[in-house]
Amino acid sequence: MSKRSTKHATFTIERSFAAPPARVFSAFADAKAKARWFVGPDEWQKSNLKLDFRVGGRESVSGGPPGGPIHSYNALYQDIVPNERIVLTYEMHLDKTRISVTLATSEFKPAGQGTKLVYTEQSVFLDGHDDAGAREHGTRALFDNLEAALKRAAKAA
Repeated sequence: MSKRSTKHATFTIERSFAAPPARVFSAFADAKAKARWFVGPDEWQKSNLKLDFRVGGRESVSGGPPGGPIHSYNALYQDIVPNERIVLTYEMHLDKTRISVTLATSEFKPAGQGTKLVYTEQSVFLDGHDDAGAREHGTRALFDNLEAALKRAAKAA
C-alpha cells in the first residue's frame, strides 16, 4: 500500500484583460467560448468539454499526452453572480487516481475599459501526485489561452 498524504496550498493569480467583465465572464460561462481556451497543450489528446453553467451544474473535460495518463477535471458550480463571481469545487484525476480537490473563486472586476480577474485556488493535493507550483503554472497557461481567445474574438467582431 502506498503512503497516504495531504498537502494544502492556496494561490491567487491576478490578470488584466482588455475586454469588459461581461465578455470575460462569458468566456467562462459559454461552452463554445470556454472550449477555445480551457484546454491542455496542443499535442495532447482531448475530450469534449461538458458545461452545465448554473449553480449545482457540472463541468468536465479530460486530456493527456499521447500514450500518457489521462488528466480529468470534474467541477461543481457552487455560486454564480453574473459578470462578478464564479465559485466552484473541482477534483482532478490522473487516470483513475484522484490527485486533488479544490475550491476555486474567479472574481471579475471592472478596470477602466477592461477587466481585472482575481482567481484564488485553495487545494488539497493527495498522496504526492501533484503540487501547488505545477497547478499554478498550468492555471497561468490557461489564462494565457484565455487572453489569446479574447483577442481573437475582439478582432473577429
